Amino acid sequence: MANIRDLKKDINYVLGDIIEAVYIVESTHDKHGSKEGSAIIDGAISAFDDLIAKVNNKDVEDRKAHLKGVRKELEKKASALIAKINKLD
Repeated sequence: MANIRDLKKDINYVLGDIIEAVYIVESTHDKHGSKEGSAIIDGAISAFDDLIAKVNNKDVEDRKAHLKGVRKELEKKASALIAKINKLD
């Protein structure tokens, strides 16, 4: 299992890349500041805050299983956000 620092970096990079992808899609389609794009960005920021709070939670019985669950939740949330980005076209 990767360490906590790597998990936090993964959360940061994945959700940061999603936000960057929204900006790229909006700029290529001349939809700067669209409601849909803003909603995706807000969702990514909310997911970031939620996941980092879960990583920092130390009051769990099985820390290793908890962190694996956080990683799976990251994948699930990122996939949902990417699907929304694909609909921006």
